[in-house]
Amino acid sequence: MCLAIPSKVIYIDGFKAKVDVYGAQREINLMLMPEEVGIGDYVLVHAGFALQKVEQDAAQDSLKLISQIIEEERAGSG
Repeated sequence: MCLAIPSKVIYIDGFKAKVDVYGAQREINLMLMPEEVGIGDYVLVHAGFALQKVEQDAAQDSLKLISQIIEEERAGSG
């Protein structure tokens, strides 16, 4: 099973890009993207490759839900 977290594109240089998720930044590859990606777009990333764009509202809803799950796990294990 794979989990792809919506990541916000903050820098693009050709097929390379940098994304941000919860303040963590990493480089990814855009070669597999079927459409053009711009700074500020959200993409789903797997194994270092962006696979598809995600609408901003859907990305933010997903990130909020993931944060809630993490907080519930922390509260339950403490």
